[in-house]
Amino acid sequence: MLAEQPRRPSKARLEARLVKLLYHTQQARGMTLIEHRSRCVRRGELHEVVTTDQAGAEPGDRVERVGFIGFVEIQQAGVIERGDRVLLGDTCIGQVIGFDECHFPNHYNILIAADDLLTGGTLRDCGLGSYLHFEEEQ
Repeated sequence: MLAEQPRRPSKARLEARLVKLLYHTQQARGMTLIEHRSRCVRRGELHEVVTTDQAGAEPGDRVERVGFIGFVEIQQAGVIERGDRVLLGDTCIGQVIGFDECHFPNHYNILIAADDLLTGGTLRDCGLGSYLHFEEEQ
């Protein structure tokens, strides 16, 4: 019998470039987390990145309090999953808690649990052309 090996990453880190910054928050947005815990994304797609302080939200829950970071262009095909860490540079800004598809097929809202409602204006070192990275929790 083989000895159990340390867990290796099961997917590639995904890179997304900010192409539109957003600066607002809402207290009663009414986004609904879809039942699916992962979404496949293609190179060149645009998706909206949204933060919330409702970290305990589960699929099917409504998310009211949100901060809008902006729209990102996916740099290579991959999979974004609930629990993925989201980094701006070397700084983790939160974890993916799910997806809202109120604007689909135009784009998904990718919801990120964060300590505060972060926006494109409140995130330090965030600007057009900045990169967000999605990577699985180790």
